[in-house]
Amino acid sequence: MTLTELKYIVTLAQEQHFGRAAERCFVSQPTLSVGVKKLEDELGVAIFERTKNAVHVTPLGQKIVEQAQKVLEEATTIKHISSAGKNQLSSPLRVGAIFTIGPYLFPHLVPQLHKVAPEMPLYIEENFTAVLRQKLRKGELDAIIISLPFTEPDVVTKPLYDEPFTVLMPANHRYTRLKVVNPEHLAETDLLLLSEGHCFRDQVLELCPALAQTADKATKTQTSVEASSLETIRHMVASGMGITVLPDSAVHDGHYAKGMLATRPFKSPPPYRTVALAWRVSFPRPKAIDVLADALRLCSVSD
Repeated sequence: MTLTELKYIVTLAQEQHFGRAAERCFVSQPTLSVGVKKLEDELGVAIFERTKNAVHVTPLGQKIVEQAQKVLEEATTIKHISSAGKNQLSSPLRVGAIFTIGPYLFPHLVPQLHKVAPEMPLYIEENFTAVLRQKLRKGELDAIIISLPFTEPDVVTKPLYDEPFTVLMPANHRYTRLKVVNPEHLAETDLLLLSEGHCFRDQVLELCPALAQTADKATKTQTSVEASSLETIRHMVASGMGITVLPDSAVHDGHYAKGMLATRPFKSPPPYRTVALAWRVSFPRPKAIDVLADALRLCSVSD
């Protein structure tokens, strides 16, 4: 039994396809197939059920794959420990962020982190919370930037800052007559939302009980207007399709001429989200996490 063979079965379990698994492992398909079969023969059990068109993990195989994942993580930890003793800020740091944070935070974070850790390459990724959660657990990411609440076994979270929400609207919208917006107002006009899967969408819907009902009704009648990014929603607001709610870091934009868009705050106390950093308890480079957290706090995401 080798670490390479364990990597083969973990990757095959994730991909459920020999060809794609072989590509991810940078080997030929026959090489991966032989390695998987060799491990099955050594253990005397079938880890995978093979059909003509698919590959599925057997119930016993699932337990073996889960343990193999742990072994691979521990092996990676050993490598990190050996290098961390030399310089925890010299190895690449892999950081993920949700879609509604990454585009507005990373332009500030990258130069800030480069000042304090110039020898530490930064790999960044944007994705949904659910995807980032899995990648963190699998060791594919070292830390993720998410919005609370967020709970995961063997994962530490550290709140970084609170970010208020703001209403964005066309400059000629009737709500520009208001000094502040009540959450109840959101259900009385065309509200543009992110598509399902974004936690920020859920946070906006929680502002007003009538909002969730409106969104459900619109979805059923297929008249709702949704988008996959906050920038797309901004463009739709500028075109007069409705209003939206943005986190404060996403409000300011120089792409449109002055006078096309307007913003209004919510009535006090304004709704907000808490942005936090999450990482595995076992991550062997605590100094890198501390430097990252300090850099994040220094970022002026609202400027």
